[in-house]
Amino acid sequence: MAVPKRKTTKSRSGKRRSHLRTSHKNIIEDKKSGEYRLSHHIDLKTGFYKGRQVLDPKE
Repeated sequence: MAVPKRKTTKSRSGKRRSHLRTSHKNIIEDKKSGEYRLSHHIDLKTGFYKGRQVLDPKE
């Protein structure tokens, strides 16, 4: 079993884990309602997607 001979420093482990971070969500502000939502998703409150009415709005 491979065991490190010396303690791994914080900087070395940080370099190794540099790509292990959470990704940012693509949140945008809706132009009509002013509420935040994910881009490329239907606004469930109004039922609009790309400027068109797709669903009936939620009550």
